[in-house]
Amino acid sequence: MQNISHTYQTLYSELSQRSLDGSFAGEFNVEGRFITAEVKGRRYWYFDLPDGAGGKKRTYVGPVEDPEITRRVETFKDLKAGIRERRKLVSTLVREAYLPRPERQTGDIVQALAEAGFFRLRGVLIGTVAYQCYPAVLGVRLPGTAMLTADADFAQFYSISVAVDDQVPPMLETLKKVDPTFREIPHQADGRFATQYASRKGYKVEFLTPNRGSDEYGGRPTPMPALGGAAAQPLRFLDYLIYHPIRAVLLHGAGVLVNVPAPQRYAIHKLIVASRRLTDDDGMAKSRKDRAQAATIMEAMIETRQTEDLADAFMEAYDRGPAWKEAIRKSIDQLEIDVRHRIRSGLTEGIHKLEENPNNYDLRERTTASPK
Repeated sequence: MQNISHTYQTLYSELSQRSLDGSFAGEFNVEGRFITAEVKGRRYWYFDLPDGAGGKKRTYVGPVEDPEITRRVETFKDLKAGIRERRKLVSTLVREAYLPRPERQTGDIVQALAEAGFFRLRGVLIGTVAYQCYPAVLGVRLPGTAMLTADADFAQFYSISVAVDDQVPPMLETLKKVDPTFREIPHQADGRFATQYASRKGYKVEFLTPNRGSDEYGGRPTPMPALGGAAAQPLRFLDYLIYHPIRAVLLHGAGVLVNVPAPQRYAIHKLIVASRRLTDDDGMAKSRKDRAQAATIMEAMIETRQTEDLADAFMEAYDRGPAWKEAIRKSIDQLEIDVRHRIRSGLTEGIHKLEENPNNYDLRERTTASPK
């Protein structure tokens, strides 16, 4: 792996700040005003805009405790989008720093959802498209072979979808602005709802939400009040992945500000899902890709001395129960010997730094491991 120079990391930080500024300048009309409201003991920013008929439209903005949101609320009238300057920054990062950019349709879809307010409503971009954001986040160039995809996955907690008291425009209309051939795919368990959308060429967009109830909920779609008519497919382990996401910029157009999982959680989650894939050809191929992405991020974090963050995420998942432990063990055992050794050594170092005992986390090499 090759580190990205400090110069380009600084440019990326500048792009991130300008993208957040631009998202505010683009979404909120200067004729409106920001107000705060308390919901279940927490204070949130909302934006009130006159509707021209004596009333007002209220839009959810974000938590008051988020310093970046609050700072931009306080200086809202002074914000400027700077679209041209942002495009130059994106071009420089792609052309000179060799950072990945998504293929055009993927970028257009993520941008459409961003402009519709999906990320403002605390939605999270997951899957391989999110993985494309991590080289800039980690400051390390990652292999491009694990970045190819023909779909885009988005997630949101059901509790958040209810609590924000706001919603994006109709999801199908938003997607049709990118490709008029997009259609809803009725859910197999309940055709009244759609968690997936597909274009005529087969590009898929899917919405997911954590399943923290009984297994019977996993087969049924969950209506999501904030997602403009879209439902979401409940999945195990997803609550771990999208807890405390981070901001990143997808290098498309003038830069698209998104929420993505913290890289350490993305890596550990990929270890878990890799071991639970079906054993058919498609499932095995996805497992290999999952493990490749997990190992790459973990090695990058170890190389850049972020072992404590990685170890903390590892221990949290490992301590959640036998199913989590077995899934993580199985995937680590299937890594190549040298990769497996570096990752176990890095995790051991991080656990020591956190003043915990690595012997509690089964990081010793086992003779039964069979590298693949």
